[in-house]
Amino acid sequence: MQMKLSAYVKRFDDDINTDVIISGRYKFSITDMVELAKHIMEDIRPDFYNEIKDKEAFIVAGKNFGCGSSREQAPLALKAAGIKAVIASSFARIFYRNSFNIGLPLIVCDTKEIKENDFLEIDMDEGVLKIKEFKEINFSIPFLMKEILEAGGGMEYFKKMTNFQMTNDE
Repeated sequence: MQMKLSAYVKRFDDDINTDVIISGRYKFSITDMVELAKHIMEDIRPDFYNEIKDKEAFIVAGKNFGCGSSREQAPLALKAAGIKAVIASSFARIFYRNSFNIGLPLIVCDTKEIKENDFLEIDMDEGVLKIKEFKEINFSIPFLMKEILEAGGGMEYFKKMTNFQMTNDE
C-alpha cells in the first residue's frame, strides 16, 4: 500500500497539550467523535474547526505536541475532524502511541520552515515531505508504526496479524 498525503498547513507552536487539542470540559459531555471534532483547538483558535471543515489539512507544530494528559479523545477528535496527519519536531509519548493506534499519521521532522497555509506533499513510504515545490524534508516512521497505519490502526493490525475473527456472539 502506497501512502501519499497532501494538504494545506494549519500551524501551531510548541507544547500543544491535549487539553488544548480538545478541552476537558467536553470529555464526558460529548461522546460522539464527529461532534467532539467541532471543538478541536477552540481554546487557542476559536474558529479552527471552520478553517478546516471540508478542507484537506495537516497540523504542523513545534516540539512536544500532545503533551499533558493521556486523553484518548485528542487524537480521535483530530482524526474525526479530518486532519490528515500531524507533523511536529517531537511528540509526547502517549499521544504518539494513541495516534498510531487509531491510524492517525504522525511525522517527526524539523518544522521550522513550514508556514501557515503552505501546501505539503508527503510520501510516507519514501519518508519525504515537500513544501510547495521548493523544499524537501526527510523523515522516517518506524516500520511497525507504518504497518499499523497501513492496517488502519492498532486493533485492525492486531486482527490482521492474528487472523482474528469476531462473531456476533463475542
